[in-house]
Amino acid sequence: MKSQRVRDSKSRRITLAHGNGGRLMRELIENLRARFSNKFLNELSDAAEFNIKKERLAFSTDSYVVKPLFFPGGDIGKLAVCGTVNDISMKGARPLFMSLAFIIEEGFEFSQLERIARSIKREASKAGVLVVTGDIKVVERGAADGIFINTAGIGVINYSRRLGAKARINDLIVINGGIAEHGMAVLNAREKLGFKSSIKSDCRSLNFEVQRCLAASQKISIMRDLTRGGLATVLSEIAGTSNLGIEICEKDIPVKPNVKKMCDILGFDPLYVANEGKFVCFVDEKDAAKVKQAPGKEAKIIGKVTSAHKRGVYLRTKIGSTRILPMLESDQLPRIC
Repeated sequence: MKSQRVRDSKSRRITLAHGNGGRLMRELIENLRARFSNKFLNELSDAAEFNIKKERLAFSTDSYVVKPLFFPGGDIGKLAVCGTVNDISMKGARPLFMSLAFIIEEGFEFSQLERIARSIKREASKAGVLVVTGDIKVVERGAADGIFINTAGIGVINYSRRLGAKARINDLIVINGGIAEHGMAVLNAREKLGFKSSIKSDCRSLNFEVQRCLAASQKISIMRDLTRGGLATVLSEIAGTSNLGIEICEKDIPVKPNVKKMCDILGFDPLYVANEGKFVCFVDEKDAAKVKQAPGKEAKIIGKVTSAHKRGVYLRTKIGSTRILPMLESDQLPRIC
């Protein structure tokens, strides 16, 4: 029996589902984390936090493989900057510097590379971040799907509290705007579905919105951006880490009507669709109203952390029933970022 298990393990292969933000990806991350275990990595945050002398720093890395490379509201270059800036920002840091590495497929058009580079420069300038180091590799035709981008980012943390991975009982949950826009925009462009929709990706750098939230309250416990797996997956991860229940109200979750309509037609649940410009903030209930005002007029309070439920995420539906939101096996849409 033991030898059979060994053979099964050796024959396993990586699938697209292992990179899509669901349960299989979490299992893969945990497998690798165990091999490199240390106090920084074990927190499994968007970025590592550490001290050099008296300076608190945040450091993050990411890779971008979105398909198609250009989509309504953004492109792989803008996505790379925003993703890096946002991961650093979720630690309460002010992003300062980033690295930029291209893996380019033989035959890729110079005009497209230049377009991507211009997009990177434009978004980095808006976010106040400098590209300070980089690399280029070229691989054989067919080996890179056009272009892949890898980045790393570093920023300085000035927030007095340490933003961790665990929520507190009675924290309220603030979201900065409507969900599922990035996923639906990319899907429509990728599959050439022909929806005559004005849906654009919400891809944007969040550092200034985050800094306004931090300035509004010293009682924030967690901030997380909602990328692969969407709102439900991020909340499920936080509930698991915190060993607490999270209750959210369907009527309070912002979804634009055109996004909701497209999700309904295609059978997607917007709660699990990727975003690239949305984040949740867990904050003491006394400061929630102030934090809600900080990001902008689209921000909403969507739920709370409670001991009334077992560990997990619970959706209070519009008709008053309760629905459990599990972590999906994989994301509904691969190659989204």
